[in-house]
Amino acid sequence: MPVVAVIPARGGSKRIPHKNIKPFCGKPMIAYSIDAAKNAGIFDRIIVSTDSEKIASIAKEFGAEIPFMRPVELADDYTGTDAVILHALKQLIKDGEKIDYICCIYATAPFVKAEYIIKGYNLLRDKNAASCFSVTTYPFPIFRSLKINSQNRLEMFWPEYRETRSQDLTEAYHDAGQFYWADAKSYLKEKQFYSKDSVPVILPRYLVQDIDTLEDWETAEKMHSVLQMDKSFAG
Repeated sequence: MPVVAVIPARGGSKRIPHKNIKPFCGKPMIAYSIDAAKNAGIFDRIIVSTDSEKIASIAKEFGAEIPFMRPVELADDYTGTDAVILHALKQLIKDGEKIDYICCIYATAPFVKAEYIIKGYNLLRDKNAASCFSVTTYPFPIFRSLKINSQNRLEMFWPEYRETRSQDLTEAYHDAGQFYWADAKSYLKEKQFYSKDSVPVILPRYLVQDIDTLEDWETAEKMHSVLQMDKSFAG
């Protein structure tokens, strides 16, 4: 059962220049994703989809393949992940590759761990699901969330839950932004990882950190440095 990892990493990051290869706790950000894929030991190929020769060079240095460069039209600020992964999958099939399962691993996921990637792969197959991806819980019940109205006053989104005990509210999850598994045939039909037939890999919140700003970056480095002191943590 051929299994392929695709790491999307375009070169035009605006908010954090060169984000995918910027040094993070001693090595390029993308290296953590490549290392996690290698440590999982389940991939026949680990491919980086990029439009940047510099990113391609660094990705190769850490053990990934660049069998093709990403087209310019799929490297702008508006192209979604699914379009990039579908392009990679179709290109590999066109080149004669037979693929049963594909895994997108984000290039900016320094907390991604091989054990959870493996867990996702096993869940996808055991549950016979179309897709499987990483999620985590919100730190506060979303049903108690507030908004500021047009009069600059606070309102509850769901006022009917104002008196409901926290433990009686349904747990809510959000995308952890680390990895996304899919059955290749289903993915070619669905054309998206979000599916009615998706199953979750639930991550602890301390392994989840969005990195969209320099402040996020500094926070993530501090978190990562602390985790490195724990011998049980593996990137």
